[in-house]
Amino acid sequence: MGLFNAFVKLLLRSPLHGLLGNAMLITVTGRRSGRAITTPVNFVREGDDVLVTSDRRRTWWRNLRGGAPVTVRLKGSDRSGRAEVAADDRAAVAEGIAAYLRAAPAAARWFKIALDSEGRPDRADLARVAEERVVTRIRLDQGVR
Repeated sequence: MGLFNAFVKLLLRSPLHGLLGNAMLITVTGRRSGRAITTPVNFVREGDDVLVTSDRRRTWWRNLRGGAPVTVRLKGSDRSGRAEVAADDRAAVAEGIAAYLRAAPAAARWFKIALDSEGRPDRADLARVAEERVVTRIRLDQGVR
């Protein structure tokens, strides 16, 4: 883990977590190791769900294939939920990224996805990004929001 991620984790666990906007910690259990793996990620809300996108080359999300329980540190509170990752089905990844952009249109610039005048993403850009990324949808358990 890099020094930057260590700093972000510390900040997200502190009362200053709000300085990082839409960043949270996600904790997954390693399928082989059984160890808890915690990583900082950016997120958006879509209804009652939380959407996270990650570079396909990272490894933490692989523990979520087929669905898995997770814990997130979201806005200063720990929440449990169930996560499903879209990785192999590029159409599902593209739809997840489109949903992410509906919630956070400014992220299109970071992804290098053009948006039309109505905020819809360019299909070719979306397909390109779906090759590079995965999308995780987290259904939070009922409780404090």
